[in-house]
Amino acid sequence: MKDFIIPWNDADMGTPARQGAPVTLSIDGFEVTVPEGTSVMRAAAEAGIEVPKLCATDSLDAFGSCRLCLVEIEGRRGTPASCTTPVAPGMVVHTQSDRVKRLRKGVMELYASDHPAIGLTDAANGDSELQKMAARVGLREMRYEPAADHVHRRLPDGTQNPDWRPVDDSNPYFTYDPAKCIVCSLCVRACDDVQGTFALTIEGRGFDSRMSAGTSLDNYLSSDCVSCGACVQVCPTGSLQEKSVAEMGLPERSVITTCAYCGVGCSFKAELRGDELVRMVPHKDGKANHGHSCVKGRFAWGYATHQDRILSPMIRDRIDEPWREVGWDEAIGFAAGRLKAIQAKYGRKSVGVITSSRCTNEETFLVQKLARAVFGNNNTDTCARVCHSPTGYGLGQTFGTSAGTQDFDSVEYTDVVILIGANPTDGHPVFASRLKKRLRQGARLIVVDPRRIDLVKSAHVRAAHHLQLRPGTNVAVVSALAHVIVTEGLANEAFIRERCDWNEYLIYADFIRDPRHSPEATEAVTGVPAAELRAAARTFATGGNGSIYYGLGVTEHSQGSTAVMGIANIAMLTGNIGREGVGVNPLRGQNNVQGSCDMGSFPHELPGYRHVKNPEVRAIFEKAWGVAIDPEPGLRINNMLDAAVDGSFKGLYCQGEDILQSDPDTHHVAAGLAAMDCVIVHDLFLNETANYAHVFLPGSSFLEKNGTFTNAERRINMVRKVMAPKNGYEDWEVTQILANALGANWTYTDPSQIMDEIAATTPSFAGVSFDLIERLGSVQWPCNEAAPEGTPMMHVDSFVRGKGRFIVTEYLATDEKAGPRFPLLLTTGRILSQYNVGAQTRRTANTVWHDQDLLEIHPHDAENRGIKDGDWVRLASRSGETTLRAKVTDRVAPGVVYTTFHHPDTQANVVTTDFSDWATNCPEYKVTAVQVGLSNGPSDWQEDYAAQAERARRILPAAE
Repeated sequence: MKDFIIPWNDADMGTPARQGAPVTLSIDGFEVTVPEGTSVMRAAAEAGIEVPKLCATDSLDAFGSCRLCLVEIEGRRGTPASCTTPVAPGMVVHTQSDRVKRLRKGVMELYASDHPAIGLTDAANGDSELQKMAARVGLREMRYEPAADHVHRRLPDGTQNPDWRPVDDSNPYFTYDPAKCIVCSLCVRACDDVQGTFALTIEGRGFDSRMSAGTSLDNYLSSDCVSCGACVQVCPTGSLQEKSVAEMGLPERSVITTCAYCGVGCSFKAELRGDELVRMVPHKDGKANHGHSCVKGRFAWGYATHQDRILSPMIRDRIDEPWREVGWDEAIGFAAGRLKAIQAKYGRKSVGVITSSRCTNEETFLVQKLARAVFGNNNTDTCARVCHSPTGYGLGQTFGTSAGTQDFDSVEYTDVVILIGANPTDGHPVFASRLKKRLRQGARLIVVDPRRIDLVKSAHVRAAHHLQLRPGTNVAVVSALAHVIVTEGLANEAFIRERCDWNEYLIYADFIRDPRHSPEATEAVTGVPAAELRAAARTFATGGNGSIYYGLGVTEHSQGSTAVMGIANIAMLTGNIGREGVGVNPLRGQNNVQGSCDMGSFPHELPGYRHVKNPEVRAIFEKAWGVAIDPEPGLRINNMLDAAVDGSFKGLYCQGEDILQSDPDTHHVAAGLAAMDCVIVHDLFLNETANYAHVFLPGSSFLEKNGTFTNAERRINMVRKVMAPKNGYEDWEVTQILANALGANWTYTDPSQIMDEIAATTPSFAGVSFDLIERLGSVQWPCNEAAPEGTPMMHVDSFVRGKGRFIVTEYLATDEKAGPRFPLLLTTGRILSQYNVGAQTRRTANTVWHDQDLLEIHPHDAENRGIKDGDWVRLASRSGETTLRAKVTDRVAPGVVYTTFHHPDTQANVVTTDFSDWATNCPEYKVTAVQVGLSNGPSDWQEDYAAQAERARRILPAAE
């Protein structure tokens, strides 16, 4: 695939686009027609006339501080700033008059007088808008002396200069040089208006003013800065600059690709020198992120070249032996031979695959095809099993399709939001920034979470209601909300009659009216005050456009599917489906978890969520693949492990997943892997699962491949190869080589051919092709004859299943209960700087913010146990125990503790249980009864695990 170089329309237009009636004016003799409300600066840019600027960018509303964009307007006095002046019919503008040129040069002279000269060795040379604008206005000399010297460390007499400030290099990814700051306020405004963190400010007055991160005692690292990079991106002087640019030089070319972290699916410009990546810059035309980013996508890409990365295939006969590096032919031959021998001895259903939510759609499609067309079974599963499989089931049952209803732009039109079981400021930060902006504009927020997340109260954002429920009681809370809506006559009966099955609604309404579902009756179970819950229900039902966003705090429960159906019930009850600003929106955790589900990774569904038992569906793939498809659903991940322990499942191909760290009950996972005769791990690093592997096939990073990712809004984005695969192959090629070694005859030469096969066999992807995505930038499925350019919003006139289906949602308490031995409830989550099991982010400088998992515990519970902040504590459950350090905080309620799962030396999942969702077997990560007590350090189990991992990762030199 060719590089997708930055399009010609990537220029910064100075101010945001507007919508309105057309207005025609004249600029430098050219007639221009633009929408009402457009600035003169943008109108000029539309005509191809660039007005000099330093404080303006099209991602922020105009500010008018730099005064470099002055113009003359006939009939008006003075020289107004073009960025803050709206167009008017018949306006005649002059951008290049002698007077304007003279004034601009004078303004630039003032800036330059208090700014260090950018020399040949300065990292900002060639990357400074100030430098470019000085050249634009023709500045060649300076007549002014600054009131104070902010540039030089020492005065001419050699004494310390009290006005000089050192460069702040505390942030691992960029530096701040106060001497280069011109107080344009772009960085402050980007932090406030785009990111919504309000971490930056302007301190001092006059010539002594400068940008500051936090207070005068703070630096960037100690401030509230979240390192999203928005300030660096807009800085016009090089005062804020990436360290990678200083070290490597300016990039020479750019390729647009898609981030490989969370489910937002941000578009980036990968900027390179040759094949060396210099920086990742968020792409302004990315339809999911609109030019914004978070610390992970913007800066945490160094793992792709980390020294831990394995680039050669490796094999071993037994897992207690060291690894032996071999060539690709030997490794593939070894793997194929073992898999064939296993199937010959134990039968064709004795092997299976796990697809990756970090790989592309095309790669995932081939892995599930490997199971079905080569292995001859349906033993395929994916990480969605342990995260959003209840979303697939619950939304499929109620709406008829297994995905969110809206695009991310829809949040700009919402009036009230229910955020349940999700923490987007940490897990989906770019979406969180857009949500915060809408909240600052007046939308109201209802948070349903056992923990006080940042969105409950942070800078300029405060939730209208925080329903701080006990872990495991989501269904009871959701049913209580529905009870209030129905019993108080707040349901949208017209919508229900028109769009939903009325008879099923009547059954559901009779069920939900029962007083046992009232907030008063459920308060004892949920811990949520009845009055607060009633107020929240009224706010949502009467507040205008109501949207619901949820995450793993909903799905990872024994009643995860029930909770998803309950959420769908509330959306239908209030008529909040099928238009902008409403809908039910799962916040997907990984970059392609939606796509991995779409591609048929589940053992009971072929691509497009069609059950494998349906002969007409099997016939489509049997014709395309030339093989018979087994009509019997295969094994889920947990079933594979159970069968391995029992002795009937013996071989696994695991691409891009680390089930030993990510799946529950680590002891059981380890036992299952140890019982297999052939475990093939296909990944970037020797992850925890590889401790039990016999074959390691090195993978390619997202920077080294072509294909597509599908984000949480069903948006299919291109992933474009930025550099050649360091291991020699893209991941889809490795899977094809293995399949052919097992007897297949696959002949793909490009991932576009795989997408063509997906389109030919999957109705919701029927119109998708690489050419279409290249033309549109991205496309949201369903994309077919009825929707040739995709479907941004689902269920507009009718539900996919026809009529919306209300489903009775009976609350059943989990079997995992607190008691005298284990009186606390553990719940888990993520943190901003780390991602999933941390295999990528732990190999970047992000560890400066989070180098270990911590256990959050309420001060009351800590005091009762003699625990102080930073103490080593033992975390024990019925399944196992681990140790980690305590963080005493009132973010969690008494009786609840919380931790993350990013670091394998903690292995939080050693304490989680094997309880799971009744419909999908999604593990109940969010409710584990535990006890916490003081500890002297790592447990015996942790020390044994570390020793076993060290032995398992021994690698013989290639010559041996």
